Amino acid sequence: MIERVKVLSIQSAVAYGHVGNSAAVFPLQRIGVEVMPVYTVNFSNHTGYGAWRGPMIDPDDVRAVIDGIEDRGAFADIDLVLSGYQGGEGIADVILDAVARVKAANPGAIYACDPVMGNAKSGCFVAPAIPVLLRDRVVPAADLVTPNQFELGYLTDTEPDTLDSTLASVDLVRASGPSTVLVTSVERPDRPEGTIEMLAVDDRGAWIVQTPHLPMKANGSGDVTAALFTAHYRRTGSAAEALARTASSVFDLLANTHDSGERELQLVASQEAYAHPRLQFDVRQVR
Repeated sequence: MIERVKVLSIQSAVAYGHVGNSAAVFPLQRIGVEVMPVYTVNFSNHTGYGAWRGPMIDPDDVRAVIDGIEDRGAFADIDLVLSGYQGGEGIADVILDAVARVKAANPGAIYACDPVMGNAKSGCFVAPAIPVLLRDRVVPAADLVTPNQFELGYLTDTEPDTLDSTLASVDLVRASGPSTVLVTSVERPDRPEGTIEMLAVDDRGAWIVQTPHLPMKANGSGDVTAALFTAHYRRTGSAAEALARTASSVFDLLANTHDSGERELQLVASQEAYAHPRLQFDVRQVR
């Protein structure tokens, strides 16, 4: 078991609200993970507002920051490289190069990719070239991926809906490279009304967890989910335990946000949910 985890997290950042690294870093720190955040954009707020200010960071500048981290001799201590939303095509090369260099310095390191493209309600909300880039180059290089059910369908050219079809789509992704897959926002037609599920699959089996589905849209919740699951999985090696802890923490974060009436995640107010998850949901092995 790895007690200490250090993460190189290459993601967007916002000043107002919580998405990308602005969503992922604090929950990781609260569970005792050391994070080196590298920003791909530095926006005033997430783009869901329809207006924002600030720059998309040039890939060469992102690379320069990563080079500076390498200059400090930090790559040998990095256990996990995490990436999320990719605003432009050029950032993929920077991420893949960083992954290769980290793994050269520490062969035990893993790369976790959240292949952000869109969701079932909104469709794709990234540039048209990004989904193809993720499918053909980035996901095959990852050890762990965290698509939602919609993104899983794009990655595999399938339409997963039932548990069996979702598992079959996961197997296609795993055949392309990643050994571990977390599928979020799983909505089976035969699930109880008012629920939503997450499914985790690795070489040891497949596990599903069901939680109440809160009537809200929460930008950044996927970023928190990907960060917590990958850190817990890296630390414990157990997909079931990582799934249980992540589902508990994220549900309580969403419930607190819903109860607050605020649009942005109540990330700081919910910190005990990350540090001491209630583990209130059963994780069931399905394969």
